[in-house]
Amino acid sequence: MICSITELAQKLISIPSISPKDLGCQNIIIKRLRAIGFTVKEININDTKNFWAFRGTGKTLTFAGHTDVVSPGQNKDWHTHPFKPEIRNGFLFGRGSSDMKGALAAMVIACERFINQFPNHKGRLSFLVTSDEESSAVNGTIKVVEYLMSRNDFIDYCLVGEPSSTSVVGDVIKNGRRGSITANLIINGVQGHIAYPDLADNPIHKGLPIILKILSIKFDNGNVFFSPTSINIANIHAGDGTSNIIPGSLFVQFNIRFSTEVSEKEIQTKIVNILNKNNINYSIEWLFSGKPFLTKEGLLIETVMQSVFHFNKKQPILSTSGGTSDGRFISLMGSEVVELGLVNNTIHKINECVKISDLQLLSSMYEEIMKKLLI
Repeated sequence: MICSITELAQKLISIPSISPKDLGCQNIIIKRLRAIGFTVKEININDTKNFWAFRGTGKTLTFAGHTDVVSPGQNKDWHTHPFKPEIRNGFLFGRGSSDMKGALAAMVIACERFINQFPNHKGRLSFLVTSDEESSAVNGTIKVVEYLMSRNDFIDYCLVGEPSSTSVVGDVIKNGRRGSITANLIINGVQGHIAYPDLADNPIHKGLPIILKILSIKFDNGNVFFSPTSINIANIHAGDGTSNIIPGSLFVQFNIRFSTEVSEKEIQTKIVNILNKNNINYSIEWLFSGKPFLTKEGLLIETVMQSVFHFNKKQPILSTSGGTSDGRFISLMGSEVVELGLVNNTIHKINECVKISDLQLLSSMYEEIMKKLLI
């Protein structure tokens, strides 16, 4: 099947697969993979589409990614329609062009070229693709990982196609990510007339110094791979806007991005200790997104860095910055995981776009990595 990276990316972008919907993106990829000898196992759960595809046996190199995208917002705010991909001045515009349908197209085309040249490659080449990376991430990659582990089937090396690059494709690669935990805290008071504060208990007045104490917690100093754990308020709310009522409760949502120096249990304990020591009437809900993961220097990082240098003539920077990715689930298998993808300066924004030349460069890097690991 002859098709350029740009054409394949356009086909995928034209499908409005707002997370967790796939709406046919994976069928396009699956058809192409089957045509070059991949066995495909679909693992669909509720409205989430997943598949695991593999070719060959032995040490496994996996390309991981997602077909879902975030909402484009108002179409009128875009220069082009977000789901009608358009090429302008060497850039491909459309939702998902950078995050990460462009990278998926680069992966597929790279595999087609590689297999055409090396049909009897050593090792196992595979794909793990989901449609819920941008939403809850509960029925996606983690479910495929659980399926594989239940069969005692493991991934050795994994390339995640998240947009890791800053200015030039390959200038930054992610060899880990921080963990993430959210705390939904409700501080309870007593509602009353604002003119009679002695008959009420204002949760805002009581809560503000507690919030400042929580924000001042020093969880750790970070390490050579991770910056120190950070805590930020994502949402805060009390009352309904009526000026003469003391509200009965204050809601505060904290998000903590944490390093390998601290556990989620230690984070919870430090926050709860502050609440308990100050005799606060509260309730708290914890939402755990994932543990931090780190791939230390080994064969995969060495290979990726050599492959990037082959094209850029400059060594990439290893980084663990940014948000979470599905690499956190794949790392549970003991896999070496590296994120190598497109430039991230327009992801989740209006007028998301990617350089056509960057798609071609990324695909060439993927192909070079396969050559180093599988022949």
